Amino acid sequence: MAFDALPIPKGNRVAILTNAGGPGIIIADACESAGLEVVELAPETQAALRKVLAAEASVRNPVDMIASATPETYRIALGLVLDDDRVDAAIAAFVPPLGVRQQDVAESIVTASSEHREKPILAVLMGREGLPQGRAELNEAGLPAYIFPESAARALAAMHRYRCWLARPEGEFATFDVDRAQVRHIIEKARAAGEEHLAIQDAVALLSAYGVPTAGVRHATTADEAATAAVELGLPAVLKILSQDVVHKSDVGGVAVDLRSDDEVREAFARITDSVRAQLPDARIDGVLVQPYVKGGRETIVGVTTDPSFGPVLMFGLGGIYVEALRDVTFRVHPVSDVDAQEMVREIRGHSMLQGIRGEPPSDIGVIVETIQRISQLVGENPEILELDINPFVVFEEGAMAVDARVRIDLEDHGRTP
Repeated sequence: MAFDALPIPKGNRVAILTNAGGPGIIIADACESAGLEVVELAPETQAALRKVLAAEASVRNPVDMIASATPETYRIALGLVLDDDRVDAAIAAFVPPLGVRQQDVAESIVTASSEHREKPILAVLMGREGLPQGRAELNEAGLPAYIFPESAARALAAMHRYRCWLARPEGEFATFDVDRAQVRHIIEKARAAGEEHLAIQDAVALLSAYGVPTAGVRHATTADEAATAAVELGLPAVLKILSQDVVHKSDVGGVAVDLRSDDEVREAFARITDSVRAQLPDARIDGVLVQPYVKGGRETIVGVTTDPSFGPVLMFGLGGIYVEALRDVTFRVHPVSDVDAQEMVREIRGHSMLQGIRGEPPSDIGVIVETIQRISQLVGENPEILELDINPFVVFEEGAMAVDARVRIDLEDHGRTP
């Protein structure tokens, strides 16, 4: 009703008028909870209200005109607060006392609205049956009338959010220089082999082709191969068990970190494979993954899922174990602009951790924003990608690195084009 009948407010500053103190307090609380500001009226507005209201009335916001307020009082008081440059909108509440007809009050609200068409007025007519007579007059004049104070506050808050959305920068959709041919090769190879989930080496290569900073990764099937790969990638190293049957590698002893020599790598290879075989005897083990040991930084997650109605939906949040424990994540429908990506980073509850707290250095927000945009481009140009998780995406004071990645593709060809 509010959007259909009223002008969009220019700000979130609201004045409240009522003939009973209780509803005024309820509306004020509801407005503040909804992000609206119950603004202090200008001194001249308060002085003008004192001249027309009873001595017992309160001219502070919310304005309590007390039960003796007449329809004419409503009209004059509404006009005064709407003339105040500090006020962007008004909510007028009415509780029926003896001797005052709600229809007459409704007509006064309509008159005040017609004299101040640039500012919205919402009415709250409170009674056991919602005062249908007064609501009818208001609705006929194109003004929304609510039974409950919270409803009016929610409606006005929604209009304010809409105004903010209209004023929001549109943002830009970046197109990066990427290796599309490499990604097509990886996807087509997996589809030909019937592999719905890409091997981690292919997932990392896919990300790297789109400019996402990644940690090096090698596949090793023996202890000697693992030691050689660790030295070539650079010690210290990390070993992770490679098995489609193991979901959480660390839970079954399938991870070894901070390996500082080739001998430590060989020993760790035997240790983690034996541990997984002991706990999951039926699991197929395809060797280990060897990566450089990434120290420091803040673990985040960047991901994609496919919604049947909206298509690709991008996700960002705190990563590592925090994504399951805290679920501190935010989402945007594809495509994601630079403004969208910046908002995603700011929206999570752990944003202050990325900014740096208690003397910790801040994380490189710029590389997060760019990575989200690169992933947006990746899934837009390759609709076969149904799911993608980079967890953890470790962000440093300068730069970042995708340490682990999972990608699920659609094996069916639906004739889709980017």
